[in-house]
Amino acid sequence: MNLIVAVAELDGLFTWLYTQLTATGLGEPWVTIIQYGALAAIMFGALSLIALILVWWERKIAAHIQQRFGPMRHGWHGWYQTVMDALKLLQKEDVDITARDKVVFFWAPVMCFVAAFLAYIVMPFGDGLIVADLNIGILYILAVTTFTVIALLMAGWGSNNKYALLGGMRSAAQAVSYEIPMVASILVVVVFAGSLSMVDIVNAQSGYMWNWFIFRMPYGPIAFVTYIIAATAEANRTPFDMPEAEQELVAGFNVEYSGMKFAMFFLAEFINMFTVSAIATTLFLGGWHGAFLPSWAWFFLKTIAMVFLLMVIRWTYPRLRVDQLMEFAWKFLVPLTFANLLLGAWFKWAGWYW
Repeated sequence: MNLIVAVAELDGLFTWLYTQLTATGLGEPWVTIIQYGALAAIMFGALSLIALILVWWERKIAAHIQQRFGPMRHGWHGWYQTVMDALKLLQKEDVDITARDKVVFFWAPVMCFVAAFLAYIVMPFGDGLIVADLNIGILYILAVTTFTVIALLMAGWGSNNKYALLGGMRSAAQAVSYEIPMVASILVVVVFAGSLSMVDIVNAQSGYMWNWFIFRMPYGPIAFVTYIIAATAEANRTPFDMPEAEQELVAGFNVEYSGMKFAMFFLAEFINMFTVSAIATTLFLGGWHGAFLPSWAWFFLKTIAMVFLLMVIRWTYPRLRVDQLMEFAWKFLVPLTFANLLLGAWFKWAGWYW
C-alpha cells in the first residue's frame, strides 16, 4: 500500500477500529484509550523513521559541503550506515556510572524524547489530519517543548559529572535567552490570525501564496527570520550548539550516556528539528495549503524544505562562543522581535496590513 492510500484511509482505519471495539462490549473509555494508544504507536513509529531519515540526510548534506566520500560507500548513497548505527545503539551495553543519581539519570532521556513526541498532538499534518485541534495549540507546543530543557538539566545533574552539568546549565541559559524572541515572533502571527489554534492559523493563510504570513509586509519576513534564528538555538543546532560543545565539554550533558539512552537524546534532537520546521510551515508558510497535491503532501514538502535550510545553516556557519551567543540574543534578537511585535500590533490596529 503506497503512502497516499495509507494517509487517505487512516481515518477509515480508526472508524473500523472503533466499530470492532464497540462490538466487543467494551466501555467507551476503554475504546478511546485503545484508539489513542494505537494512534500513539503509529506516530511513534513514523517519528522514529523520520528521525533516521534526517540523520541519513544530514550526513549526505555534510558530505557534499565538505567533499567527503564516506557517506557514499555503504549501500545506496550510504543508507546502510544509518541503519547499522541504529542497530548498534540497540545492542550496545547500557553503562551505568556508580556515582549517578539513579532516578534522575534514568528519566532524563525519557522526558526528552516524550517532550519531543507530545508536540505532534496538535500539529496539523493536513486538512483534517490532526490528533486534537486545541484552541491553545501553539501555546501547548511551547509548553511541552520546554520540558526538553528540564530533561537536559536532569541529564547534567544526574550524571554527577562537571562537564555534563555545565552542558545542562548552558542549555538552560540558552533556552531562556532564545525562548523569549521565539515567543515574540510567534505572537506576531497570533495577533493577525486572532487565534492560538494551529488549524485557525493555517486557515487564516488560505487562498493564494501571498496570503501566507511570511509575505505579509513588513512584519512577516522579520518574524520569520527571527523565529528561524531562535528555533535553531532552541534545537541546539550549530551555530547555537554550546550545550554540547565537544572541544570544551566532552559532548556536554550526554557524556555519561550510552546505548538506547544516548539514542533517545539523539533522536529527540532530530525530531525537534522536524518540529520547529513543521511549526514554521504552519505559522508562516501556509501550512497544508497548495494547489494540485494533497494537503498532507504540501505540509511535508514545506517542512522538508525548512529542515534542509536548518541543515545547510549548521554546516555553513561557525559555532558561536557562549558570550557571543548571549549578547546576540539580548542585545539584538530580543529588541528586534519586540519592536516587530509592536509594529505588527500597530498595523493590525490601524488596518494597514496586507
